[in-house]
Amino acid sequence: MITVEGLSKRYGRHDAVKDLSFTVPDASVTGFLGPNGSGKSTTMRCVLGLDRPTAGRALFNGQEFAQVADKPATAGALLEASWFTPGRSGRSHLKVLARGAGIPDARVEACLDLVGLAAVGDKRVGGYSLGMKQRLGLAGALLGDPEHLILDEPVNGLDPEGVSWMRRTIRALAAEGRSVLVSSHLLSEMQLTADRLVVIGRGEMIGEYSMEEFLAGGSRVQVETVDSRGAAALTEALRGAGFEVSTGADSAEPNHLTVAIPDGGKDDAVRRAVAEHALTARILVTALGVEHDNLESRFLAATSEAQEYRTGGN
Repeated sequence: MITVEGLSKRYGRHDAVKDLSFTVPDASVTGFLGPNGSGKSTTMRCVLGLDRPTAGRALFNGQEFAQVADKPATAGALLEASWFTPGRSGRSHLKVLARGAGIPDARVEACLDLVGLAAVGDKRVGGYSLGMKQRLGLAGALLGDPEHLILDEPVNGLDPEGVSWMRRTIRALAAEGRSVLVSSHLLSEMQLTADRLVVIGRGEMIGEYSMEEFLAGGSRVQVETVDSRGAAALTEALRGAGFEVSTGADSAEPNHLTVAIPDGGKDDAVRRAVAEHALTARILVTALGVEHDNLESRFLAATSEAQEYRTGGN
């Protein structure tokens, strides 16, 4: 497990990170989310000891990274996909890293194969696409077969097949017992990848959640009746039964209504109750379905006050 305790980092008068505390449990994927400039990369660098925090600390199984004897076996990281020597081959790049860490060349071949670069391992890295460099960076992070992985925007530059592959790979690595901390702006993919979330904004903690907790309360039943009179009658009946209902009475869709699903409520139970009330009142319903908020909409709501850059319409 990675444990972050009161981590802060100041550059001059600017607080890049302020008093962050969270955990990255073993055998799970923790998504690290925040708007641009929120301090995610700074936090990751401080966790790995690449930057010295102004206050606080990060522990790997109870030890600060600087104190860990076998660093490659403890943590692997993908932080930057463009730090390679362009004239060196992918295989040569990994061998340099491996020999510096006392890792046998056989592990280099295994990692090249794992990330799908075995066939192009002898080509110069300068000719690699950004997606290939991301794969090579992941291979480098895995050389020591680490217990913990820290990945900053690992799907950047990958095509759809590569994004799907990265998701499956990250999930498989966590399933082997590793703790994985991964940041990404591709929120639809993060929703499929992460088990839990750490959300920050402007360097400060917004919250730490399971994925289910973060998405909870964002479901509703959408109802369409044959006309506005039916919508009004059904709204009155549902409100009388204690449901929270909003309507399209003042919009272009006066025959639509939205029934909130309360926290802890069951989608099917609310949908069934709507149908039963409509049947009892003899109101013709022409459409009935459940709508869920996705990670993007919930993230934007959670970080609305922490966005560094805003357009005129936001």
